[in-house]
Amino acid sequence: MRKRILITGAAGFLGSHLCDRFIQEGFHVIAMDNLITGSLHNIEHLFGLENFDFLHHDVSKFVHVPGPLDYILHFASPASPIDYLRIPIQTLKVGSLGTHNLLGLAKDKKARILVASTSEVYGDPLVSPQSEQYWGNVNPVGPRGVYDEAKRFQEAITMAYHNFHGLDTRIVRIFNTYGPRMRPNDGRALPSFIGQALRGEDITVFGTGEQTRSFCYISDQVEGIYRLLFSPYTYPMNIGNPEELTILNLAQKIISLTGSSSKIKLEPLPEDDPKRRRPDIDLATTILDWKPKISLEAGLIKSIKYFKDLYAIENTNQNI
Repeated sequence: MRKRILITGAAGFLGSHLCDRFIQEGFHVIAMDNLITGSLHNIEHLFGLENFDFLHHDVSKFVHVPGPLDYILHFASPASPIDYLRIPIQTLKVGSLGTHNLLGLAKDKKARILVASTSEVYGDPLVSPQSEQYWGNVNPVGPRGVYDEAKRFQEAITMAYHNFHGLDTRIVRIFNTYGPRMRPNDGRALPSFIGQALRGEDITVFGTGEQTRSFCYISDQVEGIYRLLFSPYTYPMNIGNPEELTILNLAQKIISLTGSSSKIKLEPLPEDDPKRRRPDIDLATTILDWKPKISLEAGLIKSIKYFKDLYAIENTNQNI
């Protein structure tokens, strides 16, 4: 009998790769997405498989899944500033009402649930690297507060269900992740820079470009999440790549790897944009025996190829 797993946000970047992994591991995957930011293109290769089902549904409304469930991965949420500034109420609802609905479903089905939190719970951090013991520096009423606070609430209600109801829960704090299936126009630095470089446009860097990020390739992130789900650890855990670099350096690397003639253009830094982002992954290394394997250059080469192929297909379709 196959184990059954519900993956919300399944048509998104991370969710679709998780669908792939659990299909490969022999699970029956029930994918759920309201397609507000996800795309069926990311999971269409799974349609027709006997161990894959898709449910078009908004988890902020009551969630019903017929039959038994062994595991739930809650990855439904806008994850890009462009998205959560455009749909702030939906962002808050999926982190609060959506999480509440899925915790109730997990309780009813006696399923283990892993919720996707984020490094944004640390806000604009006053310490670096950020460990799970750091409580953060978040502006709850700033423009990014709708995402940051939704995720902080998500962690709080998950731990409440764990402590009060004895629910089997896991919490992953995801740091910047990249790779194929990122949307070219999702507003995050890496896909934006690659797109601008491939088109020969100026690369838009906010502020001085000295703010830092730490980028984890998608296959490494999925492996960390997979190991956390099947570990005994129930408190939040960072999964990310501790290799830190400035946004300016990232732009320069992308220009070099694409062979682009793009120039770098500096724009004002958005409000509450974190100045540093680097995970402390000691917990993941110790408990999960996990650390990232894909170097930034290797991951960028794979990502650039994906976007090149995507643009080639778009150009072909436009010329038909």
